[in-house]
Amino acid sequence: MDTRNSRHARSRARGAVKPVTIAVLAIVAGLVIASWFFIIKPHQDMELSDVGGHPSTPVAQIQQAAPPVNVEAMSLNDLLAEARKAMNEQRVLAPAGNNAFEFYLKVLQKQPGNQTAADALRETFPFAASGVEQVINQRDFNEAGREIDLLAKVDPTNYTLTILRSKLDAQRKTLDEEQQKQLDQQHQQDLAAQQKTAADKAAADKAASDKIAADKAAQEQAALAAQKARQDEQAKVAQTAATSQGAGDNTSAGGGETRDAIPVSSIRVRYPATALRSNQEGWVDVQYTVNADGSVSGVQVVNAEPRHVFDNAAVDAIRRAKFSPALRNGTATASQQQKRIEFKLSNSQ
Repeated sequence: MDTRNSRHARSRARGAVKPVTIAVLAIVAGLVIASWFFIIKPHQDMELSDVGGHPSTPVAQIQQAAPPVNVEAMSLNDLLAEARKAMNEQRVLAPAGNNAFEFYLKVLQKQPGNQTAADALRETFPFAASGVEQVINQRDFNEAGREIDLLAKVDPTNYTLTILRSKLDAQRKTLDEEQQKQLDQQHQQDLAAQQKTAADKAAADKAASDKIAADKAAQEQAALAAQKARQDEQAKVAQTAATSQGAGDNTSAGGGETRDAIPVSSIRVRYPATALRSNQEGWVDVQYTVNADGSVSGVQVVNAEPRHVFDNAAVDAIRRAKFSPALRNGTATASQQQKRIEFKLSNSQ
């Protein structure tokens, strides 16, 4: 009888232990699951994000598919649910208005002592800071600044914020330097192109100017040659006529000499100093009268090239010249002549 009672008591004790064990195991399992969703899984997702994103859904796609929500109209439970959902989808700090940190911060705003939100923000802070560093490296400076400000609402004195801000400033400075360098290079290229264009234009203008000058010089030389040929022809005709007339006069006068005035010395010109300095050459046609006593009068310029450069020198040379007067039947007489006086640099040496 005592044995049956003892066996029954032990059975009852074993039956009482089982519910307690089950309850303990359920609590442990719940804690493990909660740790997985709130700590381990977000941490693994962030590590995956560091090497290229979530294995199944890229962060950029998740952020684009998560528009801002109206957190003001949400209840405390709704905010916590949205925060957990955002953590699972790696929307830790972004996009703006629809991320875990903003949901948890709103929970603390509505219920300052909410331990779930406070713990989640504290435990997730290091991984969120690592994400901000990636955003800085991607040079999305505005987004990085927003996320740093969001972290500062959780822990404003955290030294990590100082490091992140320093990295952000350094990256901004580096980008500014790179952009300035690109601008300088572009400016140098533009300047070189402008200089080349100007040099090409100057060369083309000079070539055109040289061609015009060469054509003009050729035309002037041709005109001078034609004019000289005409003058030589006219002089030859005049000389032939004078010779014929002189021969007739000599015959009729019984042998008295008839001839034109002739210079008794070479006509020497004084090269103008201004023309000598500018390396100018030219000629002057002068008309003058040789008087019966051999003196010269009535000297005047008929034509010149270039104009007014050698005129005075030519007139002066004729006035200083000495002539033997023209003869008509042996008698000295005044006569008019025309002569071209040339000014060559080779003759001035």
